[in-house]
Amino acid sequence: MSFKNFLTSKTFFTQILIAVLILVIVVFALLHWLDYTTSHGEKIPVPNLSKMSVEDAGKKLEEQGLEVIVLDTVDFNPEYPPYSVTEQDPLAKVDVKQGRKVYVKVNAGNYSKIIVPDLVQKTLRQATPMLKGAGLEVGEVTYVPYLAKDVVLEMKYKNKKLKAGDKVQKASKIDLVLGDGKAGYQEEEVIEGQINP
Repeated sequence: MSFKNFLTSKTFFTQILIAVLILVIVVFALLHWLDYTTSHGEKIPVPNLSKMSVEDAGKKLEEQGLEVIVLDTVDFNPEYPPYSVTEQDPLAKVDVKQGRKVYVKVNAGNYSKIIVPDLVQKTLRQATPMLKGAGLEVGEVTYVPYLAKDVVLEMKYKNKKLKAGDKVQKASKIDLVLGDGKAGYQEEEVIEGQINP
């Protein structure tokens, strides 16, 4: 039988049909096996971990067949308890497969320490943005007799005198002692009812 006759024979078409049928069965079995091993269609909603401690978040995820991975500790946020979850990925209520890792960021235990900038002999107008830029706030402002008005003479934190380079917690209020601008000037006393002859 010639090759040309073989290509048009019934045997050739039978062999092609058997090969296609085997290929379809193998592909179908492979897809079915992949669905089974990857739990296709079985999804779990990620719980909301916000404000939970890392331990509680880990237990909650473990109960649902998920795993917690701590990525980082973020700057202290007073709206969240210390060492609690502030961010998560995937977000809450997103459907994921069992065994998925949930990445979280954790709130710091407290504010970090900030170096107090040198404000002495700066005006209040200069000192205010310097404090804010360092992550601090202006606390109580008091005045004492001094030649220059609104010039910082002392910095205090909780009634303790500070100097440049000291460390306090971020967001602390720094009390400032300023000059009142009146020292060195003498006010004339006016006696009421005095008449010059």
